[in-house]
This record gives sequence, C-alpha cells and structure tokens, in this order.
Amino acid sequence: MKACLEKTNADFSLNRKTYFIFMGSIQNEMDIMLVGAISDTHDNLPLIEKAVATLNEHKVDLVLHAGDYVAGFVISKFKALNCKLIGVFGNNDGDHELLKKRFSETTNCTVHERFATVTVNGYRIALLHGEEIELLNVLAESGYFDAIVHGHSHIKSVQLRGKTLVVNPGEVCGYLTGKPTAAILDTTAHEAKLIEL
Repeated sequence: MKACLEKTNADFSLNRKTYFIFMGSIQNEMDIMLVGAISDTHDNLPLIEKAVATLNEHKVDLVLHAGDYVAGFVISKFKALNCKLIGVFGNNDGDHELLKKRFSETTNCTVHERFATVTVNGYRIALLHGEEIELLNVLAESGYFDAIVHGHSHIKSVQLRGKTLVVNPGEVCGYLTGKPTAAILDTTAHEAKLIEL
C-alpha cells in the first residue's frame, strides 16, 4: 500500500472499488456518496472503536480524519473500518515518524502531513486540522472546495459558507465537551449531519 501511494498515478482496489491517486487526491471511478468525518481521537480507544463501528453501521464509503490521533498505538483500531481512511496530522500528534510507520502497517489507512485534498467524482474536499483559523477562513472563502473537513476546536459544527460546506465533526474523544461525535458528509446531496457516538 505505501509504495502504491507514493506514485502519482497509482491505483489500488478497496471494497470492490478502484481509486486513483493523483498528487494527494483521490479520484474514484465509482460513486462515493457518504464520507465519514472524525477528528480529535486523542488516544481514547473505546470511543475510537465506537466511532469505527458507527461509521461501519452507516456504510460510509470513505473516512476522513482531521488529526490529533496523538500516539501511534491508536492507528491499528482503524483497520476495522470497512473502507479507506485518509488522515492528516494535528497539533497534538507526537511522533510523526512513528505514526507514519503505524499507518504503513495498515492496508486501508493513509496519512498526509498537515493538509490533503480529496476529490471524489469531482467533489473537492479540503482536509486539515484547523488550528490556523486564518487559513481555514481563506480556504472557505475561496470557493474552490465543495467541502472542508477540520477539527481542533472539539466543537461540532456544519456551516455553509458561500457554496462551501465547512464541517467540524467535533471530538471522538469526548474529553472537552463530554459528547463524542462524528459527521457524515453526503457528497451527492452536498450536506452533512452530525452524529453522537
């Protein structure tokens, strides 16, 4: 998997669908309609397991993680997803090299540095942690992306800013709000819903 992702025109099969990687983007030759969004898992293993089970129950086609896994031992929990996970690093992620190593030990998970563009059937999604508020605002105001998935604040929200859907799935860990949450983005309907875990 790792070698495959390092190529710009690589392809790989997952869940009977073929994806093509182009410079950090995913182009899917079949329809992906439901994208799970999570963030700020912060080593809370029981709630990570619950998030994985919930996203599998909702039959999402792809999961985006907006960062703050924290330690490498959590990554193996995402192997239970029935789809691919694409993630970025957050401001609390410790040893990036260890996290990359743990991601490389999975068959369904990849991690990018601080930003990733995910394109699904022409639907452009920006994925970042979101601690740089000015950058987040510029991305939203640019109108270039159909959706932006971010975390960092641990506060769940779904906003339409111009034509861009800005989604913060809240926190999986539940440490700050006491309410662990995730989001499901419907790329066909251009809408997102927040779900409690």
